[in-house]
Amino acid sequence: MKRYIPSLITRLYIDQSGQMLPVMTFIVIGLLAVVALSLSVGLVYSEYRELQAATNASALAGAQQLPNSTATAAATSFSSVAGSNNSFGNLKNVTMVAGWPKLECLTTLSNAGMACAAPANANAIQVKQQVTVPILFGGLFGGSVNTTLTATATASMRGASVAPYNVAVIVDATQSMNDTDSDSQCSTTRIACALQGIRVLIQALAPCSAALTNCGTVTSGAYGSGNVANSVDRVSLFSFPNMTTTSAPDDYGCSGTKPTKEPYTFPPAGALSYTPLGSPAATYEFVGFSSDYKVSDTAASLNTASNFSKAVGGGVKTCDPMSAPGGEGTYYAGAIYAAQSALVAEQSANPGSQNVIILISDGNAGTTDSGAMGSAGSSGSYPSTKNQCAQAVTAAQNAATANAYGNGAVPTKVYAVAYGAEASGCGTDNPAITPCQTMQKIASAPQNFYSDYTAKGGDSTCISASQPTTNLNQIFLDIAGDLTVARLIPNGTT
Repeated sequence: MKRYIPSLITRLYIDQSGQMLPVMTFIVIGLLAVVALSLSVGLVYSEYRELQAATNASALAGAQQLPNSTATAAATSFSSVAGSNNSFGNLKNVTMVAGWPKLECLTTLSNAGMACAAPANANAIQVKQQVTVPILFGGLFGGSVNTTLTATATASMRGASVAPYNVAVIVDATQSMNDTDSDSQCSTTRIACALQGIRVLIQALAPCSAALTNCGTVTSGAYGSGNVANSVDRVSLFSFPNMTTTSAPDDYGCSGTKPTKEPYTFPPAGALSYTPLGSPAATYEFVGFSSDYKVSDTAASLNTASNFSKAVGGGVKTCDPMSAPGGEGTYYAGAIYAAQSALVAEQSANPGSQNVIILISDGNAGTTDSGAMGSAGSSGSYPSTKNQCAQAVTAAQNAATANAYGNGAVPTKVYAVAYGAEASGCGTDNPAITPCQTMQKIASAPQNFYSDYTAKGGDSTCISASQPTTNLNQIFLDIAGDLTVARLIPNGTT
């Protein structure tokens, strides 16, 4: 009996006969549950990433329009809502959460120099979207069969530079700029209104890195320029007609006198730098490329000690800004070639930078003063007394073409602001061209053409299809915005 009990236990231990099917059933069910859970989580995560990406795109599209009132419409058009630009076939019934897109005036951005300007009165936009998606096998295990995904994104208005810029602003300083712009947007002289717009432009640009609380020591240079060691966006002022190099500082030096005008000169097309011509020497450039127009990127006002700021009316109150001496008629092909040549040299000194020309004028070139045109010929090709508007178009198009006439490897972006362009003019041109058409063709792209046709004497049909605003301040703010990009910021930014 004692030997029987151990042998029974041994046999039971050794005996491996039986059924594994019940065990395998539980194992397979467990594996299926894990697979179902993995598939569900993966699918939901993928759908959420699609929703978040579209929400980011929606916020950036809206922010790129700020401070215009079109910001919310742009954000909606790039959302995932059915029929919008970022809708997905697998994400049906996406909705914009009630109350969004939401315009925001964030103190953090205001302190960084991004003012909440009209008409949107906002410097950021927030988008929130949601969608209900199914969970695979959710009901099989007693869980929910659907889940609601919500994605939020906040983007600041344009303020991050795409690249350092060299900006040559060419201001019409002929007699017509002394006329009063009597519309409701700027009821003073045209030259004063133009300078006000330029002040808006440089307020939105970056003199140095946003990480610096102060741009640092300013070093003086040619044509009254002032630059800091860590400069980002450098801006120069050109005008036409010419002024003597010795009197040019009168436009920013608080002397109480006006520069001495000179006949037009004709800088060579394709020059790699700009040199004043004539005797006495006459210049189109009267403030060289400068980065001292603000003491820091976040400064809320212009630097009153800067010659550039003084020239555009942002300096000391007792200092008169640049004037419009006129007296030589209107011819500006030479000024464009001068600006482009100076830009080529500036780009060479600052590798990786992008060149920009901004021309503001009524576009009506056609001086008949033989003395003003000096040694110009009559062939119709630069420099010539004939086809003066067409010559300006050719000069601008050369600047906007890579390597044309040796003008650098990167094309210059050319903006044209038609200020009160008249219905007729350009009397020396054959075939005929209007001042408005001239300014349109000067712009390097349709979206780079702006027109304030509401100014006194302006052609009411001279309208920019791409940029319909007629407010000069808004025009220059839009140009500054075009040189920067919107960016995503944390949703909790205040």
